[in-house]
Amino acid sequence: MKDQRPGESLWEEWQGLGYENKVESSVTYYTFEHIDLDNDLVRRALASALQRDGVAISLGDGFAMIEKSVPYYGWSGFIEDDNEYSVCDEHGETEYGDLIDLVLPTTWIEI
Repeated sequence: MKDQRPGESLWEEWQGLGYENKVESSVTYYTFEHIDLDNDLVRRALASALQRDGVAISLGDGFAMIEKSVPYYGWSGFIEDDNEYSVCDEHGETEYGDLIDLVLPTTWIEI
């Protein structure tokens, strides 16, 4: 059985729609809830995800990347019959006027 660490799947690379990178050539990760990046478990989980995905060569490298990054807070969810998350406002409306039923607070970070 694979060793499960707390926060193992907290962060994933953003593959959704509507989030535009603020930093050119960055990789964007997201998690649900508006979270505090000063939380040790949150930082460790992100550094681990960066290492797992090959973005960072080590946990230390991942922590250094996090130090240079800024979190962005917003909302996202699924548009009906879609299988990718879309960015929306707190009322569930996307930039194209589509509506999302279940709006999730979301934190993005660009590495």
